[in-house]
Amino acid sequence: MKTQNNPSTRTGLLPLVGLVWALCLAFAGPVHAARIKEVASIEGVRSNQLTGFGLVVGLDGTGDQTTQMPYTTQGLSNYLKQLGLTLPAAQLAQLQMKNVAAVLVTAQLPAFARPGQLLDINVSSLGNAKSLKGGTLIGTPLKGADGDVYAFAQGNLIVAGAGASAGGSKVTINHLSVGRIPDGAQVERTVPTALQEGSTISLSLSASDFQTARKVAQAVNTKFGDGVAQALDGRTVQVKAPTNPNDRVNFIAEMEELQVESSVASAKVIINSRTGSIVLNQAVTLGACAIAHGNLSISISSTPSVSQPNPLSGGQTVVTETASIDIKQEPGKLIQIPAAAQLADVVKALNSLGATPQDLLAILQAIKSAGALNAELEVI
Repeated sequence: MKTQNNPSTRTGLLPLVGLVWALCLAFAGPVHAARIKEVASIEGVRSNQLTGFGLVVGLDGTGDQTTQMPYTTQGLSNYLKQLGLTLPAAQLAQLQMKNVAAVLVTAQLPAFARPGQLLDINVSSLGNAKSLKGGTLIGTPLKGADGDVYAFAQGNLIVAGAGASAGGSKVTINHLSVGRIPDGAQVERTVPTALQEGSTISLSLSASDFQTARKVAQAVNTKFGDGVAQALDGRTVQVKAPTNPNDRVNFIAEMEELQVESSVASAKVIINSRTGSIVLNQAVTLGACAIAHGNLSISISSTPSVSQPNPLSGGQTVVTETASIDIKQEPGKLIQIPAAAQLADVVKALNSLGATPQDLLAILQAIKSAGALNAELEVI
């Protein structure tokens, strides 16, 4: 049956198309704007890394084997000397301090930190300690790159992991040789900054981009007048600032709140090698590629067997172990991954591999090396 074109029907479709187009424009939303403080930082105002050698005590037999880790004994000897206790070298060599572990302590000293401020610290085993769980870090000076002491650390460790062993079997969740102490260090010395020096300050962009540098300079000049800011290159913007300390702080506070139209965020993939966590941001895209992924499993079983001598032979009953090793390797199928321009498509493509998060760590690095992953890989 034929249908005739109805002029009224075609006329009614025009407002509907216009309504859909208007809704699309409405949901498109304005261009995302970021504050200057989110895309740039003031040059010279930065944190500093601190590190120190320390000892963790109070472990339940999971510390260092001092016969193989002599610096644990030496570290404890130096600490005891500070307390007025001196042991002969022969006695120190005989000590079995399984409840003590040598560690490296790291911390980040923020800008403008003052004496008395508390810092979070990370504690990592330096020797062959099995676990730091339940241990206490004794007084550890933390030094900067210049060798001076800027903080002092001490406290009880928090270890985000668990482990158990029995009968030769062992199960471990996460790392037991790394711990953290919130507010575990106290600042002892300040680091001078050049914030109040000179008639200008420099803004350092988080990422080198000439477009962003130009927009930052334009935003500052629009607010404070022409000639106040000028972009020196793709990462640095020089800004004239008041010389009075209070006026300069107020100027910086207002400047950092200025809105800047930001470009698309840089694509980045964050990989936590300890826990196997993988996080992708919205800008990550995937090029077409082919991946072969297979699993390799090794199974070792041990069966005890008893050798019984003949009667009156004078022999002894002997128990021996018969071990069998089974290696199974699944064939790796070549899987074609289509190009993915959206985050949802990237996730769908990676899930099609059927790989575990630990396997994805290596797969993503291989895809990046092949040039099919348009993102920056960052391992934390």
